[in-house]
Amino acid sequence: MVKKKRLRLIAEMARKIRAYRELKSRPRDSQKYAVDYETMKRPLTGKMLPVMAWQDVRRESRLFSLLASMRMFGVGRLFTRKSWLEDHTEPSYWQITKVKVDYTAENMDHGKAWGILTYKGKQETDVKEVDKVMYHDWRLVPKHLEQQMKDFTPLPELPLRYVPYPPLLRAMMLAQHSKVGGSVPPEEPALPLKRDVLLNKHYFRQQEQEKQGKEGTAV
Repeated sequence: MVKKKRLRLIAEMARKIRAYRELKSRPRDSQKYAVDYETMKRPLTGKMLPVMAWQDVRRESRLFSLLASMRMFGVGRLFTRKSWLEDHTEPSYWQITKVKVDYTAENMDHGKAWGILTYKGKQETDVKEVDKVMYHDWRLVPKHLEQQMKDFTPLPELPLRYVPYPPLLRAMMLAQHSKVGGSVPPEEPALPLKRDVLLNKHYFRQQEQEKQGKEGTAV
């Protein structure tokens, strides 16, 4: 006969209380991202901000520093970033649709925001959470420029261009093809100038896993 498991109500309640106290003791964003503008350090961790960011920290604003001073916390307005204005000629901005303010912050300049992203003139369809709201490079798009940015039409993408392979690599590819198929390929091998994959750590990790799957794990 299987022994019935005894329900320990007090132990379960104690576990929930510990989890709740741990959640309440976590630092809020207003504490985590607070900055001492004289020493350029974060009071919570004592870490100093990068020297190259000091100028922007003193001159530019965080997103919620702008939202806190606006009617309805800026819902419906467009916000862009200084880095986008410097790096791209196409308009890039967020249209804010929802704001959740941290009312425990001193100036209500922390929280979460959601909106529709338009990046380099291409607008996304889904509403997403705005990232990097704590960066000091956010700017409000003036009212008289909003329609101009919305009416921007991105240029059509250029057709994919190809270049011939280097002679040695071309000869190796033709030799490999003739060894496998036994005939000359109908088309000249060409190298596309556009990379179809993003060469990040996830791509190389996937390639390594596929290689191990083919070769097997060493014993």
